Amino acid sequence: MNAWPVLSGVFLGLGVLLIAIASIGLVRLPDAYSRLNAVTKAATLALFLVLAGAWLSEPGWYAAVEATLAAWLLAVTAPAAGHAIGRALHRTGTPLGERCRYDERDEPRPDPGPHRG
Repeated sequence: MNAWPVLSGVFLGLGVLLIAIASIGLVRLPDAYSRLNAVTKAATLALFLVLAGAWLSEPGWYAAVEATLAAWLLAVTAPAAGHAIGRALHRTGTPLGERCRYDERDEPRPDPGPHRG
């Protein structure tokens, strides 16, 4: 018996498990910053595992190039997107969780100007 299908199933199963854990964190965590952290970290690792599992299910050069390109794009864009969303949350004044003691990014918020509404 070949080990590739078993290894592929393990990677796919771990990826799905991490996505499920991230979705539970999205529902259960207290504030937007914690939810953002849980989703970006767990989902990024989960998608790497799913890509590896997909490549192992159909190994070949073409699939390896596709999986590598997708993983590279994910590794470049996911941290930048998470940072941009977190910064937007902070700039709009989204409150921190109740158990948070201080704000490391305590910067003056920009003046929104006159309200046009």
